[in-house]
Amino acid sequence: MLYGYKFDGKFSPLEGHYFDSSHILLDPYAKAVISRGEFGALGPDGNCWPQMAGTVPSEDDEFDWEGDLPLKYPQKDLVIYEMHVRGFTKHESSNTKFPGTYLGVVEKLDHLKELGVNCLELMPCHEFNELEYYGHNSAQGDYRVNFWGYSTINYFSPMIRYSSAGIRNCGQDGINEIKFLIKEAHKRGIEVIMDVVFNHTAEGNENGPIISFRGVDNSMYYMLAPKGEFYNYSGCGNTFNCNHPVVRQFIVDCLRYWVTEMHVDGFRFDLASIMTRSSSLWDGANVFGAPIEGDLLTTGTPLSSPPLIDLISNDPILCGVKLIAEAWDAGGLYQVGTFPHWGIWSEWNGKYRDTVRLFIKGTDGFAGAFAECLCGSPNLYQGGGRKPWHSINFVCAHDGFTLADLVTYNNKNNLSNGEDNNDGENHNNSWNCGQEGEFVSTSVKKLRKRQMRNFFLSLMVSQGVPMIYMGDEYGHTKGGNNNTYCHDNYHNYFQWDKKEESSSDFFRFCRLMTKFRQECESLGLADFPTSERLQWHGHFPGKPDWSETSRFVACTMVDSVKGEIYIAFNMSHLPFTVTLPERPGYKWEPLVDTSKPTPYDFLTPDLPGRDIAIQQYAQFLDANMYPMLSYSSIILLRIPDENL
Repeated sequence: MLYGYKFDGKFSPLEGHYFDSSHILLDPYAKAVISRGEFGALGPDGNCWPQMAGTVPSEDDEFDWEGDLPLKYPQKDLVIYEMHVRGFTKHESSNTKFPGTYLGVVEKLDHLKELGVNCLELMPCHEFNELEYYGHNSAQGDYRVNFWGYSTINYFSPMIRYSSAGIRNCGQDGINEIKFLIKEAHKRGIEVIMDVVFNHTAEGNENGPIISFRGVDNSMYYMLAPKGEFYNYSGCGNTFNCNHPVVRQFIVDCLRYWVTEMHVDGFRFDLASIMTRSSSLWDGANVFGAPIEGDLLTTGTPLSSPPLIDLISNDPILCGVKLIAEAWDAGGLYQVGTFPHWGIWSEWNGKYRDTVRLFIKGTDGFAGAFAECLCGSPNLYQGGGRKPWHSINFVCAHDGFTLADLVTYNNKNNLSNGEDNNDGENHNNSWNCGQEGEFVSTSVKKLRKRQMRNFFLSLMVSQGVPMIYMGDEYGHTKGGNNNTYCHDNYHNYFQWDKKEESSSDFFRFCRLMTKFRQECESLGLADFPTSERLQWHGHFPGKPDWSETSRFVACTMVDSVKGEIYIAFNMSHLPFTVTLPERPGYKWEPLVDTSKPTPYDFLTPDLPGRDIAIQQYAQFLDANMYPMLSYSSIILLRIPDENL
C-alpha cells in the first residue's frame, strides 16, 4: 500500500503559505519513497518528476541483523573513506553482480579492508531526484544528472535507486539492501557514517516544485523573509529552518531512526553552519516557550548555543555516535575551530587541507602552520577544550580536485559541466609540477608521484582523523574537473582496472602507510603531543627553522611500539643532507622515502633487496646523516646499534 497527504489551507506565497489540496504530498516521515525504480531512467512520458508516494510499513517487514551491534571505535582510531555508492562499482571493470548499488559496495568491501579503512562515509543516500536538472550536455554529449545527491527529497528513506531491487516490494527490499551493506561492513570491522543534508531540500526557491515540506507547512520548514522570500544560505534556493522547534524535533527523529533502525554509526552534516543559524520567527516564546528579555534576533543570525545542536548533543542515543560538521555554509559563515561542539562534535578541517596543500607544493611561510597541522591543529581545537580527534584531516574530498589532479593541474577544467568553466572553485592551491595536463615529460611525472606520496604521508602522520577520498588510493583523475556533481560517467566512477595497474605502486604505498599509522601508538593520540613526546628539528637536530622562507619541517616522536620515529619534509626545490638527532646506543634506519621509486619508497621487512637499499645509505647513516631530495619526505625508525 502507498500513501500521500493532501493539505488544505491558504495559498499565499507572499505570506509564506503554499497549501494546495490539488497536490498529493510526500509524508516527511515516509520510510521509503516510490516513484521511478531505475537510476537515470525517465518517468512516464519523459517526466522527470513523476508523482511520489510513501510506502506503508508492514509488520511483515523484517531484517535479520544476526546480532549486529555498533563497533563504537574511539574516534582517534578512525581512518575514514569518503565514498559515492553508485560511483564505487558502476564502472564495467568492477565486475560486480549488481554494479552501482548497495550490494555492489558489499562485493568490494574487502578492498577497503586491504587499504586499512575502518570507517566508511557514504555520500548522500537519502532519497533524492537525480533528474532534478536533467538536460542534454552538449559539452560532453550526454545528459546532466544530479550525481552527488546533495538535494534531499526525504530524510527517512534511503535512495531507492541505489538498490538492485528498485521499487520492488514497495521499496522494502531496497531498505533491506542498505541494511545488508551496513551489517556486512560491521562484520569486516568497518563503521558506516552517513553524509546528511539538513541545510536545504530539493524544493528550491519560490519557482521550485511542491513535493513535501513546502506543501505541508512552508513557513515552518523554511527560513523566510517577511514577504515570503526564501533565505538562501545554502546556495541552493532555500534554507531548512533547523532551529524551529518542530523542525529540530523532526531532524532528531530522523537521526535516531538511522541509528536505531538502520544501525549507522554517525553522521557528517553538510554545510552544518546553517544548523547554527536562528530560525524564522526567532524569539524566546517561539523557541523556549517563554519570552526572554531583549532576545529578538534577525533570521539567520549565528547562535552560540543553537537549540538543534544542543538537542542532538544531549540526546541519549545521538550523543554516542560520530558527529562531524562541515563547519561553513554558502552564506559566508565559517566556523572551523569555533563550531558549537558540546565536547563531542568534530569538524572537517578545511584549514588543514589548505595549509598542507600550500606547504607541500613549496609555498614560503607555511612551515609553522604545517607543524600545527601535524599536531592535530591545537591552534583551532585546544582552546575550546577539544582534542586532536575533533579534527577530520583531509587533502581531497568529493568537492575539488582529486589527489592526482592536485599535482597535474594549476587550473580547473570544468568545460564538460556545460557551464563555460564558470562553476567550481578557482583557488585550489594546486601545482602541476612544471607542466599542465597529463601529457608531460617523464621527470614531471616522477615529481607528481612523489608529491602524491608526500600528501598521503603527511595525512597519515598527522594527529587527528585522516579521511581518504574514493579513488585517490590509485590516483583517480577527473581530467582537472573540480566540480563533477553532474556526471554519471567515468569522471565519478572508481576504475578498478586502474587500481589493479597501480596496486604495486601508489596503492601499495597507501596501504602500507595506513597500516604503519595503525601500528604506531603515537600517530593517533587522545590528546595533543607535548615536548615529552615530540621534538622539533631543522637541518640540524633541535634547531627547527620557523622563518618565512623555511620549507623544511622535521620532528621525532617517542612511540611505545616503535621506540622513536623521525619524520622530515623537505619541500624546497633543493636537495639537502640532514643531520639526525644523536641517540647513543641506537641508530636510525630508513623506512619511508618518497623520492624513491616503488617498491623502495616503503621498505617492508620482506622486501627483496631491502638490505642492499639500506646499505646504499650506510655511509650517511653511520655519520648520523640522511640525504633528502627536493620535494620529498622520509620516516626513519630508531633501532639498537648492533655494532656497539
